[in-house]
Amino acid sequence: MTLNKALGTALKQVRNAAGLTQEDFSQVSSRTYMSTLERGLKSPTLEKLDQIAQVMGVHPLTILVLAYSRMEKKENTNKLLKEIQCEIDNHIN
Repeated sequence: MTLNKALGTALKQVRNAAGLTQEDFSQVSSRTYMSTLERGLKSPTLEKLDQIAQVMGVHPLTILVLAYSRMEKKENTNKLLKEIQCEIDNHIN
């Protein structure tokens, strides 16, 4: 699975879990743009991803972790989060 497709799937998953429609993003995006993102045809800028995440009520990293978990076929997001925490600890300390 490509990163764009995995990100689109994650966006749709979080949007549905939040009980939102594509039209609910009208303050930050058009329905058409949301559709192209969810189908993996385009990728958002970091700023746009942040705006979309705010509408969903989640941190942008939640969407990215879900996307990378899906793309890397990691069933357990905890494993990915531990890997990320280890990398952060090793590079900051």
